[in-house]
Order: sequence, then structure tokens, then C-alpha cells
Amino acid sequence: MLFTLLTSAAILFTSCSTPHSPAIVDASSADMSAERLNNIDNLLQESIDSNWINSAVAYIAREGKPVYYKAFGMSDAENKVPMEKDAIFRIASQTKAITSVAVMMLFEEGRFLLDDPVSRYIPEFSSPNVLLQYNPADTTYTTLPAEREITIRDLLTHTSGIDYAGIGSPTMTAIYDKAGIPVGFEHRPIILGDAIKKLASLPLTHQPGVKFTYGLNTDVLGYLVEVVSGMPLDQFLKQQIFEPLDMKDTYFYLPAEKKARLVPVYTEDASKNLVKLTTDNFGGLDPNYPLASGTYFSGGGGLNSTILDYAAFLQMLLDGGKYKGKRLLAERTVELMISNQIGDLNLGTNKFGLGFEITTQAGEAKLGVTQGSFAWGGFFGTTYWADPEENLVCLLFCQQYPISHGEISDKFRVLVYAALNE
Repeated sequence: MLFTLLTSAAILFTSCSTPHSPAIVDASSADMSAERLNNIDNLLQESIDSNWINSAVAYIAREGKPVYYKAFGMSDAENKVPMEKDAIFRIASQTKAITSVAVMMLFEEGRFLLDDPVSRYIPEFSSPNVLLQYNPADTTYTTLPAEREITIRDLLTHTSGIDYAGIGSPTMTAIYDKAGIPVGFEHRPIILGDAIKKLASLPLTHQPGVKFTYGLNTDVLGYLVEVVSGMPLDQFLKQQIFEPLDMKDTYFYLPAEKKARLVPVYTEDASKNLVKLTTDNFGGLDPNYPLASGTYFSGGGGLNSTILDYAAFLQMLLDGGKYKGKRLLAERTVELMISNQIGDLNLGTNKFGLGFEITTQAGEAKLGVTQGSFAWGGFFGTTYWADPEENLVCLLFCQQYPISHGEISDKFRVLVYAALNE
């Protein structure tokens, strides 16, 4: 079995801390070196002092025990607002793992099979076409019929041929933009089902199943959840995932009493100075979309959360689908999600499961992250991984796009494994 029985899987809480703030245990009790974990402090503070990032929150748990949970820098540099550990971040594509779990919950109920055609539930996908030629001068294109339909598994593995709006290939970005397909960061009164049905009428960038193409697949899955469950995606996630996992600060759009905790997003100007991201320097998108009374529930990129909420979600998966004695997924289902589901296709040196990047032997050789670990990240500088062999849950949250010094997250990985007492 992939999972080791944990002696203390539940996060511990102290009476003097807030209801959702864990007590940090002595690192040695989880076979880690406190002295070596302090190297993470140095890494993040030096990155702030070098003006590479403004702030960060980092969290590490081993064997279900939180051994590291710290905030650094100023979340709002201009107004000198310190970063808080319970700050709320735009987690963007970290939404994908949560939506994928929602899909697998319905799979466990026998509502569909992974190799069912999506058109069985969203009929607009019944006759997919593949892009043949594109004329950038007038944005016209020709297509040919797809050799087969898109399956639910194709969507979970990003092998459907659906590309990304905004950040995808130049050709498909132009096609999606002309059709008004949202990237997922929305404040406008758009409805998910309307956008997905429109997306279904547009060409695929390649035949289903032949290539990994990171795209709007999980937004389609979010609508699939709505169709099959009969519930809006935000309500399904709240009832089936957030409430059982005590994820008290995870929303598509923040309630009034929590809006002040949203971290501003920073970007880099031409001189690599950090400035706040605005509609003007974000391609017309509004970076403050979480503050809107929005209606678009992007299953691929719309959620906002805290590092502690997301840690609880990962801990549930690491514990084989259980949280505080409550089962959300079967252990076998979690094993499916974190195993190679793309066969001989590749994602760099790694593979992809059902919603997660999976570290391979070659991937382990790069930074030391254990083979079989599952991971992903978010557009605005958030990243995570969970390691079943070492019983690790690790997260590093920033709120910046782009981050020229992306090596910060890789160095964080190195320092985590350097702190293990083997």
C-alpha cells in the first residue's frame, strides 16, 4: 500500500492559539532537524532583502505533525502591512486538485466512468474538431474531425487537446480570446456553463490523448461536477470538501469579513522593481477578482485559500482519503489519482496523474523530492507537494507574477529534504 499508518495524522491545536492555528511540534519528534529548518528562514529573508519577493508563508508537516509554519516580509509593502500566517492567497491552479477530488468523489458514487465521453454529460462536446490551419491575419481557421471524443480521463490528465486562454499557445489564445473564453480570474457576471458550452464549439489543438497540453480541462470538469451533482460548483466543494476538512477560509469570492486578509499581488516592472499588479499591467484582467460578487466558478483556477486550509486538503490525500477519522475518498481512489495516468507521455522529467504532477525517478534526481510525490502550483506564486514515502506536506505561498527568481521554490524543496533525519 502507498500509505503508512500515521501515529498522529490529525493536526494538533493549542488552547492559546486561534481555532485554526496549529501548535508547531519539536522538529525532532518528526525526525527533522530544527537547525536545518532554520535555513528556510535564511532563504526567504534573503529573497525579501534582495527584492526578489515582498513576502511569503511556508508550511511543513511530517507524519501529520506541523514542524514549520512561518510568515515573512510585508504583504503590502507600500502600506507596511506585515504578512500574516493566516493571509488569504489567490491559489489559481491549485484549484485543479480540489476540483479533481470532487470529480473522483462522483466517480466513487458510480455516477460515471473515467473513460466515458464527456459528451454523455455535456452534449456540446459530441463532435470535437481539431485545428488544421490558422490564419493570424484574420483569425480564421480550418479544422478536421477528431478521431475520437474527449473522455473524462483526458480532462483529468490534460491530454484532451483543450488549450489555455490567456497563457496557452499564441494561436489558441487568439481563438479563445475572440470567442470570449475566460482564463478563470473573473469578476464579471459570467456563468460557468455558458463559457464551457462555448469552449466545446472551438477546435482542439491536437487529437485527444496524444499529447499533454495544459489547458482549461479542469474548468470543464468543474461544469461536469455541476451537471452530474445538480449543484453549483462552489456549493458542492463547500459541502463535500471544505466543511469536512475544516477549510474555513477557502472561497471563489471572499465574504466581506475576510476581504481584508487577501494579499495584494505584485509584479516586476521593466527594472525588476516590485510594484502592485493592476488591471493596467495585467492585460486588462482585474487582479482583485476575489473581492467581487462573482458568479464564475473556475474549477481550474478560481479559488482563494490559506496555506493551512490547503495543508489540510493535502494531509487528507496523504492519509489515504481520510481526515480526522472521516473518509472523503477511498484509498484506492487516491492511489489512482497519484499514479502515472499518461503512459509514455511526459511532463518534463515527470508524469501526471489525475490532477497532479507525479515525481519520477528522473525527477527525484533533480532536487531530491521523492519519487511518487504529487505536486502542482498556482499562477501567482504558490506551490506545494506531498510525499507519501516521507509523510511530508510542504507548501510555499507567495503572491507575485512573474517571479524572475523561480529558483526560490526549488531551493525550498532542497532545504526541506536536507532537514530530514534519515
